[in-house]
Amino acid sequence: MSQLFRFASVVRRDPTIEVWMREHTGNLGAVAERWFETMRACGDDVREILHDGHPTACVADAAFAYVDVFKAHVNVGFFHGAELADPDGLLEGTGKFMRHVKLRPGGGVDAGALMTLIETAYTDMKRRLQAE
Repeated sequence: MSQLFRFASVVRRDPTIEVWMREHTGNLGAVAERWFETMRACGDDVREILHDGHPTACVADAAFAYVDVFKAHVNVGFFHGAELADPDGLLEGTGKFMRHVKLRPGGGVDAGALMTLIETAYTDMKRRLQAE
C-alpha cells in the first residue's frame, strides 16, 4: 500500500491559496508566503491545494510540504519529514510520518537550512513517485 498522501484536485496555482495569503497578513503571513513560494519554485511539476485550511505543495498529486499560520508562529511542515535528513536539527514533531519547522517572529532560522529541507522534501517525493 502506498504511504503517499495524494489529491485528485491539485492545480498549478490554486486561487483559494491566494485568498488564504491575503487573509494572513503581517509578519506571520509574510513568513508563510515566503516559504510557500519556495515550495512553488522547486519545479515545474509542483501543484497545490488548500487542504485542511492550509496551503499544501505537491509533486504532481502527492503532497510534500505545507505552511500554516498560528497566533504566534508559522509551521513549515513536511508530509514525510520523519524520513528526511535534517543535519541542522530544524524538524520538530513525533508523528509516524510528519514533521514541521516552527518559525517565530524574531526567532531566527537558518534560511539556507530550511531551503535545503524544502528541496530535499521535494526531491524525496519525486523519488517516491518514480519508485511506484
